[in-house]
This record gives sequence, structure tokens and C-alpha cells, in this order.
Amino acid sequence: MIRPVRPLGHPWGAFRGMKINQFEPFAANCYFVRKLTAMHGKWLTLGFIFLLWIGNNQQLDAQGGPLTPVPARKAPGTEDSLFIRRLADEILVNGRAYSNLRILTKTVGARLSGSAGYYKAEAWGQQCLQDAGADKVWLQDCLVPHWVRGGKDTASWSGPAGSGTLDILALGNSIGTGAKGLEAPVILIHSFDELEQRKDEVKGKIVFYNYPFNAKFVEPFRSYGDAVRYRVFGASKAAKYGALAVLVRSMSESVDNNPHTGALRYDDSLPKIPASAVGLQDADKLAAALNGSGGGSVKVYVRTMAKMLSDTTAQNVIGELKGSEFPDEYITVGGHLDSWDPAEGAQDDGAGCVHAIEVLRALKATGYKPRHTIRVVLFANEENGGRGGERYADAAKERNEKHLFALESDAGGFTPRGFSLSLSEDKLTLIRSWLPLLQPYGVYAFNKGGGGADVTPIGQQLGVTVGELMPDGQRYFDYHHSRGDVLENVNKRELEMGALNMAALVYLVDKYGLDGGGR
Repeated sequence: MIRPVRPLGHPWGAFRGMKINQFEPFAANCYFVRKLTAMHGKWLTLGFIFLLWIGNNQQLDAQGGPLTPVPARKAPGTEDSLFIRRLADEILVNGRAYSNLRILTKTVGARLSGSAGYYKAEAWGQQCLQDAGADKVWLQDCLVPHWVRGGKDTASWSGPAGSGTLDILALGNSIGTGAKGLEAPVILIHSFDELEQRKDEVKGKIVFYNYPFNAKFVEPFRSYGDAVRYRVFGASKAAKYGALAVLVRSMSESVDNNPHTGALRYDDSLPKIPASAVGLQDADKLAAALNGSGGGSVKVYVRTMAKMLSDTTAQNVIGELKGSEFPDEYITVGGHLDSWDPAEGAQDDGAGCVHAIEVLRALKATGYKPRHTIRVVLFANEENGGRGGERYADAAKERNEKHLFALESDAGGFTPRGFSLSLSEDKLTLIRSWLPLLQPYGVYAFNKGGGGADVTPIGQQLGVTVGELMPDGQRYFDYHHSRGDVLENVNKRELEMGALNMAALVYLVDKYGLDGGGR
């Protein structure tokens, strides 16, 4: 607490704010000072006045004692606004994010961990980082799961109301049915609670989880978080009661019929059974057939050839822009390089990779000299294992590295709206003073939350603040993990705006730190 300024009526209140060269003129016109001069002489009196001036111009604490001097808090201002404008000009006029993404999607394409496409993507990432001006580029080995789809997934249904085909995709990490396929009666289940209630009906059947996205949730990521448990855990929960296979309504609210794959997680204490995602239109048709069967049996035939091979080696691709003041302290920015196999991985997460590369390129192109080392990481194996993020965190811990911040883009290349950050409310309040600098470019919120899956491990192991770009999410799950995740569904301008806002945030963190006040 700072005590208020003393009033001028106080014996030395007049000295507050007085400059040293003002002492002698003041003394000539002050009775109190003239009296002291007559008694003790000019220089002794001026020395006394000087001591009063020193004491009176200190800030005092609540008990009246002097506060320990602290550096003035730096605050973002015009200089920062102008520099962020330079970043904007560089990215919007000379940006390479979209052209880099075109090469990744159209030349490399799908790139699941362990696949030939992933190793081509590593070479792409190295070249992009070198072209962006990274001071150093290298690969970081990690062991990753190697799952293969094994061929085209097919399914069909038949029952009293008719028959039809089902557009499906085997879930990542699942086992296949084998070449002959599998046919069995299907049971419609709407929730895990219903599964428990009807567990005695499950044995020998295919469980069909038909749990839609909750349309009442404004944020689709919340709907995804609510529904994805059926994809991740549904197979083992059904296997517990003797199910032969599961079908899962796709994690989407799209109006098309593309199935959306994604990873499942088996409980090793239970039998592993095949699992597939169903396109939304076909899911509705199958549900209608089951509801209208009048008690008659509806059967489903499913054929998938998926299998898990032995772990293999993949690499995180890493590039650095060396810090000028604190080269051994790191700010990480990244996306994950792997993608699911049905399409090109344009939104998930090609966009995040080119965002991160563009941050480094734009900072270098504008001549910015970062105080801390800016490290771009293109992570391996986010989709079906998370091994790349874990390896990066393990290595940082082994080397006793100091990390200030780790930021990821893994929510698509749509219009940026904000950032999610693992900060306390007090620190969030401080850095919200930066928002006026970002609002002209579309970002209006710093929200309490966490980072992407790849930076979460370093947050947990080293206590590093992590964050994630939060673009507009209304269309993301139209394409996520489906055949629709192609370059044609990425808007160039939106993609560039995401890179711009990430670059601006990295600049502000590098300059001021995450308490908003500098080092």
C-alpha cells in the first residue's frame, strides 16, 4: 500500500517533487531556511534540505517505512501496436502458410504415424523451417504406435424394414474383423447408462452407440468432449458384456454422410473387438430401422482389416530462432504433423503446423530479435498415441531446460477468436491488457483453460504455462478426421489471421513475460 502524498502544510511537504537545482532559489525565499542558514551556515543547511528531499521523495509502505525500489512495470503501447502491424503486413502480404499447406496436403497427403506419408511429412517440415530462416533445424526420435487400416471398410444392414449399405471407417487402434467379416444382430444404445441397464441383451450382438452432438452447446468442442467417450471407451465397455463389435455415431454434426474416424482406447483386461464410426445420415437410417423393426431382428454385416503392428520410430521436427538475451530459455510454438488417413489432414493439423512455421518466418522476416529462443515443434503421433509431445517434454526435463511458454494450434485454420491459457485468473487479468493490440485482428479473449494435447505434457512435467489458439469452431467438426479434411476447405485469409495472432502473442510473451510486466 502506498501512503498518500503529504499536504504542503507539513514542515517538509513543500520539498516533494523539488529538483536539486531548485534548492538554492527556494532557500532564499523561505523564512525557515533563512533561519537555519543564519544559525548553521549555507552548505550545512543545503545538506539538511537535501536529506529531507531524499526522504520525502521515497514511496512509503503501510507502516511509514521506505519501499524497496522496483523497476517500473513495462506496459504494451504504441511501439507494440506498430510492430504487430508490421507482422500483419508481412503475413498477409508475403505469407507462406497457405502455400506450405498446399504442398503438405497435395504432395504429402495423409500422414498417420508409421506410414510412408509421415516420413515424407518430416522432410517437408525440415525444408519449410529451413526456408523460414530457422537458425537450427533437427529431428527428435520417438517410438510411435503403427496402426494400419488394411483396406476398404465396408458395412451393410438388413431387417424387416429393408436393407442398405453403411458408410463406415474403422476407428484408429482398433482390430479388424478379418477378411470374412462379421454379421450379427445389432442393439441400439443411446448412453452408457442404457448399456448398463440392458447389459444382459448385449452378448453376441453388435452394439450401435447413437449419441449425437448436443445442439444446445454453443461451442462444438464442448459437444465433442461430451460425445467422444463413446468412440474412445465404447468398444471395451460393450466387450465387457459379450458384444462382438461396435458401431459409433460419428463425432460431428455435419449434414453430409462422411464417417469420422479417431482413436479408441482398449481396456487390456477385456477382449478387443472391432469398432467403426458411421456416417451421420446412415446412423439415422440404421436407428430408424431399429426403432421401426417392431421387435424383429436387424442385422449388420461389417468388414474391416485393421491391425496394430510393432512400434516404430518417428520424429518430432524442430526449428529454432535463437534468443538474443536468454538463449537457454524457450518459448515453444507448434502443431502436430501426423494426420488420419481418410484425407489430407488440412485442418487437423496441417493448419497448426503452418501456423507455427509462419510465426518463426514472420518474426525473422521483420528483423525481430527475440529475447528468448523461439522453438517451433511439429509433433509426431498426436492422433493415436501422443508420443511426440511426451518425448519433447521428457527431453526438456532430462536437459533441465527452462521453458516459459508452450503454445499449440490444433483447432483448425478458421477465424481466430481467442486463446486458452493455463494461467491463474490474476495473471489472466494482467495480460488482458494486451487484448486491444489483438482485437483489430480478431482475437478478443484470453480464457482460462489449457493447451493442446502435444504441449500438455511439458506443462505437467515442468510446470510450464501452456496455451492453444481458439479459432471459431462452428465448422471444425464438419471436417475433423473425415474425408472432408482437405485443402479446399481451408480459407487462405482465415489461416493467415491465425498465424498473425499467434505471432503477436509470442512476441508479447517474449517481450513482457506472462505476468505482463517483463522479466
